[in-house]
Amino acid sequence: MTHIDPAEVFLTEATELLDRLESTLLDLGDRPQDRALIDTAFRALHTIKGSGAMFGFAQVAAFTHDFETAFDLVRQGEVSVSRALIDVSLSAKDYIRLLIENPDGTDAVIGAAILDELQRLVRPGAGAAVPEAAAPVEAPGPETAADRPDWHLALAFDPDILRNGTNPLALLDDLRDLGARSIAARTDAVPDLAALDPARLHLAWDVVMPGSVAREAIDDVFLFVSDEMTLTMRPVEATGPVEPTGSVEPTGSPAPVRPAADEPMPAAPPAAEAEARAPAPAARRTDDQAITTVRVQAERLDALMDRVGELVIAQARLSQIAALRSDSAVKAVAEEIERLAAALRDTTMGIRMVPIGSLFGRFRRLVHDLSRDLGKPVTFVTEGEDTELDKTVVERLADPLVHLIRNAIDHGIEAPERRAAAGKAPTGRILLKAEHAGAQVLITVRDDGAGLDTARIRAKAEENGLLAPGTPLSDHEVHQFLFAPGFSTAREVSALSGRGVGMDVVKKTIESLRGSIDLTTRQGAGSAVTLRLPLTLAIIEGLLIRVGDGHYVIPLSAVEECVELPEADRDARGRSLLNIRGELVPYLRLRELFGSDALPEPHQMVIITALAGERVGFVADQIVGSHQTVIKSLSKLHADVTMFSGATILGDGSAALILDVPQLLAAGQVRGGTDPHGSNLPEAA
Repeated sequence: MTHIDPAEVFLTEATELLDRLESTLLDLGDRPQDRALIDTAFRALHTIKGSGAMFGFAQVAAFTHDFETAFDLVRQGEVSVSRALIDVSLSAKDYIRLLIENPDGTDAVIGAAILDELQRLVRPGAGAAVPEAAAPVEAPGPETAADRPDWHLALAFDPDILRNGTNPLALLDDLRDLGARSIAARTDAVPDLAALDPARLHLAWDVVMPGSVAREAIDDVFLFVSDEMTLTMRPVEATGPVEPTGSVEPTGSPAPVRPAADEPMPAAPPAAEAEARAPAPAARRTDDQAITTVRVQAERLDALMDRVGELVIAQARLSQIAALRSDSAVKAVAEEIERLAAALRDTTMGIRMVPIGSLFGRFRRLVHDLSRDLGKPVTFVTEGEDTELDKTVVERLADPLVHLIRNAIDHGIEAPERRAAAGKAPTGRILLKAEHAGAQVLITVRDDGAGLDTARIRAKAEENGLLAPGTPLSDHEVHQFLFAPGFSTAREVSALSGRGVGMDVVKKTIESLRGSIDLTTRQGAGSAVTLRLPLTLAIIEGLLIRVGDGHYVIPLSAVEECVELPEADRDARGRSLLNIRGELVPYLRLRELFGSDALPEPHQMVIITALAGERVGFVADQIVGSHQTVIKSLSKLHADVTMFSGATILGDGSAALILDVPQLLAAGQVRGGTDPHGSNLPEAA
């Protein structure tokens, strides 16, 4: 049985809470009057503090307690949300993360400075430090306690809470210790004995608490089961007498109202208004719909994908053997195994797919900080957060997108005065968009800045010796120099740019993911960089072809159509263009590129692919057909063989190399000695 370290559980949950806190604070900067956001941020701090104390992270609990105490003034409406408050709160969030990751190596002076600044913002003119309160629970004076009505608590737990190891009676004992005046069970949902499931909870409770008990003390009781219950909390005066046999509110309904603070409430708000003000629950389950999430280590998912890949290879072998036999029973079993293997493959690949929104959320903080540091107000917009992509691809996209967004703000978006002079709004706009396009995902970073300065890029390329002066190049060709290692148009090195280590990193990473990059720009109207990526890196649909005696696979997502090579072009030399429905399409002969000595087939085929919006053909001897391609990485000994992105095992046990279309085209252009961006491909050898 696998041992679960409680500290690891806390680290995982704290990371999620900190991410949620950061997102909430950034939203709060845009909507400072949003009460739900304030409550969400406060609850995240409260949970981190309680969990940290429980699992032995004393420094985390102490710092978060002081942070929470200061932020409580915002929750009570005594302090308004400002941009400065959001900035220092984000810094405090970062410091909590440091305390969690490296409690012994964190500078306490930095934490004290953050708390001092936070205290200065929430209590102008007060002392320099947040008071060292034992707990953030208010202690009302006799007058306040006398005037405050009792609380009526209606408790309804998830029916499966007993299976999860929680004893509701212990929670009720905690309420009794706080001074509960009465606790009454509601039994109307208890079924007949024949239908009774002893492992499910069928009871709910009505509890009357003294008005002098602060809401925070009640929240602390249910701190670790808040996602498995609903809690209605209203003054007794507004609810009337407690009826032990009243109905139980379904656990799948929206979260009932909780008081906004500990102040007395003269009357309960209408039900519709109360539910509108109540924060949405994180996750609720009903009897008819049980939604559970299981945390699985990424290594186990990778291992599962490897086993499924081996199964697909074995299934292909079985299908090939069955095709050579006349035994109908063997054929039937092979077809059934093929169907099951395909379903298992699709299910496993679905498990690996994650919404790209989990990645997009990270860049809001980046844009916020860069906008502040550079003095350029920027609106950050995201679209297509639900677009799903292989988890491995998502993980490796973080650095490229950081570079693209940073360049868009640093180089693309102009200063407010320059935008005003150009007739633009003073606030720039960055769009991060994801969308499906067949078997690919397109991720676009678009800005409404000044666009690329083509003349400046060309001058820098000539200065660096990358381009001979006077060489005729199109704007598109000039823009490709931005991806050259060490290339930068920045006039001076700064903390953000000038060292030329940004766009080449983007290109290398995207190409390693078997993707491509499109760059478009318009002077004065901004630029857009589009990353074209495969949905998955594990199993792809491929087109199996034969060139000479070897078999190769072209990713089907790159294939547009297949045509027969005209007889007039089979032995032609000096020509590398096909006329396809009035459009001239350049092509490469794979036989010459691979150095095949086998006799050519009389009827050769041309596979037309799309590359960065341009069509390119590859001539093969035979198109075998579609193939479920399980991608196997090449060894380090083949690191210099860039024309192939991997290999796969065919049904007969032989290997087939997977063609990397962009690298294959580049190799053919080098072989033919042509320019890297033109339409003239190498002549036939």
